[in-house]
Amino acid sequence: MKKVLIKRNIAFLGTSLPRECGLATFSQDLMNEIEQIQDFNAPRMIAVNNNKSYAYGNQVMAQIGQHNRADYSKIAIDLNQSNIDILVIQHEFGIYGGESGEYVLDLAAKLKIPFIVIFHTVLSEPSEKQRLIMKQLAELSYKVITMAHNKIQDLHEVYGIALEKIEMFHHGVPVVATESRNELKERLGYTNRQIISTFGFLSPGKGIEYAIEAMSGVVKRHPEALYMILGKTHPVVKQEVGEVYRKKLTDLVEKLGLQHHVTFVDKHLTQEEVVQSLVLSDIYMTPYLGKDQAVSGTLAFGIGYGRVIISTPYRYAVEMLADGRGLLADFHNSASLENHIVTILDDPDLKAEMESKTLALGSTMMWNEVAKSYAVLFRETMARHYVLKGSAV
Repeated sequence: MKKVLIKRNIAFLGTSLPRECGLATFSQDLMNEIEQIQDFNAPRMIAVNNNKSYAYGNQVMAQIGQHNRADYSKIAIDLNQSNIDILVIQHEFGIYGGESGEYVLDLAAKLKIPFIVIFHTVLSEPSEKQRLIMKQLAELSYKVITMAHNKIQDLHEVYGIALEKIEMFHHGVPVVATESRNELKERLGYTNRQIISTFGFLSPGKGIEYAIEAMSGVVKRHPEALYMILGKTHPVVKQEVGEVYRKKLTDLVEKLGLQHHVTFVDKHLTQEEVVQSLVLSDIYMTPYLGKDQAVSGTLAFGIGYGRVIISTPYRYAVEMLADGRGLLADFHNSASLENHIVTILDDPDLKAEMESKTLALGSTMMWNEVAKSYAVLFRETMARHYVLKGSAV
């Protein structure tokens, strides 16, 4: 008798494309890979909306108004009565309603289906409200996920989450076919240029001004160097203060006479464009200012594609760039960034060695590999849930 394959149904809660948000991209990438695994149906999405409306695709099964508290309980009840077997909650304080996003607890408390939580931000010094929200989410969940080993200790010691509840999975990186670095440089008009790049939403915490100042010294030794700053201003920043930060950066470029050595690409990049910009690059740089940053999706992408990375020593960078996978510059220090950039551009052998080490880790971080770990956890969660309910899977 032929065994019938039972396919499970997964839903994700969080922001959803086409909303321009890192969490939305993360969810979409993971959902795309889970759909390729034999024992899962195409995942569905419950989209959390801010004050804008979005043209969602068919995968969005329901929507929540961020500040409409009643929506959270309603969705929980609807999920309990649906064919969804497990919910994945993408957690970031700013996307849910209430103080520090506390409305998400209304949903979690009413769920009868199992759920896991992916913590995208783990603050070392949270407010008491933030700490309690994450602790309660963890207690109600089957497992919580962090994307950095260094945050396991914080989740346990700061938030009081039991170690057996915590799993660490890498931030995934999409697999995108592309030309080689030399081919891209030739096609895009950058032959004989040494490309340094930074991509992602622009905001004052990114420290781009220090990287621009560093280029002022770099180009004296390497006049072929070009720093590419790719990405729009963060939507929240733009809504609150407009393009003040971008204007500050462009004014700095002009003041330092770096128009031929610093270029801006003011757009929200597609994944293909992100990957092309990385493959094009000789150095990828994250000069961020916040030392407690637990995860950086852009840094993960840089590692995934085996670039030499220069970064400030925020916690994720310290962990990911260990063992010779990159160089760490001091915070708020353009001279330190300049020194590291020149070190790499002066030494092609060192550059090649670092790329090899970075790619060795990066190959384990591609979404098609990371999704397999999530699939194992989803199966384990559902199996455990049905055993506790006293029924066979």
